[in-house]
Amino acid sequence: MEEKEISQAVISRLPRYFRYLGMLKDEGVERVSSHDLSRIMHLTASQIRQDLNHFGGFGQQGYGYNVENLYDEIGKILGLDKEHNLIIIGAGNLGQALANYMNFERRGFIFRGIFDNNPEICGTKVRDIDVRPMEDMKSFVERNNIDIAVLTVPKSCAASIAEQLVSYGIKAIWNFAHVDLNVPENIQVENVHLLDSLMKLSYNLVSHDKQGA
Repeated sequence: MEEKEISQAVISRLPRYFRYLGMLKDEGVERVSSHDLSRIMHLTASQIRQDLNHFGGFGQQGYGYNVENLYDEIGKILGLDKEHNLIIIGAGNLGQALANYMNFERRGFIFRGIFDNNPEICGTKVRDIDVRPMEDMKSFVERNNIDIAVLTVPKSCAASIAEQLVSYGIKAIWNFAHVDLNVPENIQVENVHLLDSLMKLSYNLVSHDKQGA
């Protein structure tokens, strides 16, 4: 298939397709139309067809989509047919919660290690994995073929740690620090600003209340 630019809006919808198709697959549904998907996903059928056509379409007119096949194909597009080794930097409450979330590994994101600069935390265990000091991070990344780093550190140190990670060969950063990172263009960054999400929820709540007034 010819390489073409896919918008971030389309890419952001792919995990939703994957999740809903997984639910249909678990329920034993064998095929689904774009209209069926539109009802459960609250998207238009034309939007769904346009999104999937970026990757080849996958459907047949009058038949719809084979649920298992489409689920598998979207999984491949998302890279879920491969394993990704990840580490977590920051062993506080959020870091430990992410480390204990087993669904990541079911999707091929393998938790290999966790690091912190607090000597009182280093040496303790999270899911039977030792919390390591930051000075061990470089050799650990190189030995264990780590490609994703998860940042759950204060924003004051996030930029410098990201810089280190890039120099160690990390290819992608999942950033929970409340700061945008300045990294080379070839490094993939996904920013998760929890407060931004909560403020968006607040806006929608207030807007809904005004409309109902």
